[in-house]
Amino acid sequence: MENWEKLIETILGKDCERNRENSIRFKEYLLKNLKLPVRVTGIEDFPWEERYVIGGFSKKEYNEMKKDNPSYTDEFDLLDIQDPNEHDDCIGKIRRISDGKVFVFGLSWLDAIDEDSSSFELLDTYSTWHCNY
Repeated sequence: MENWEKLIETILGKDCERNRENSIRFKEYLLKNLKLPVRVTGIEDFPWEERYVIGGFSKKEYNEMKKDNPSYTDEFDLLDIQDPNEHDDCIGKIRRISDGKVFVFGLSWLDAIDEDSSSFELLDTYSTWHCNY
């Protein structure tokens, strides 16, 4: 059993299915064990960015849209974790470092910048669980 699998079982028990109830349990565990704020960034391009990152769309338009939307290339402080959305993804309240703008975004899209931190392990495990269960 991998370390992340053991951690998921520690948090959720034997029933590790992704559903609203387990998402809330995971949220509560994260709030107890993370030292907020945590510096985070995107794991990969956010859904709104995909067409710009893959190519074929205006880089100028992309740069303008990034002013009002969170980008996976930005750094944020994770300020809070809220109840899950309709996809059972907990919502992270994040503040962009460069301009202080606050957004809410699916927690499974975010990872701690410091890969040696316990925050990285916790957020990475959450994302792995959300994407694979």
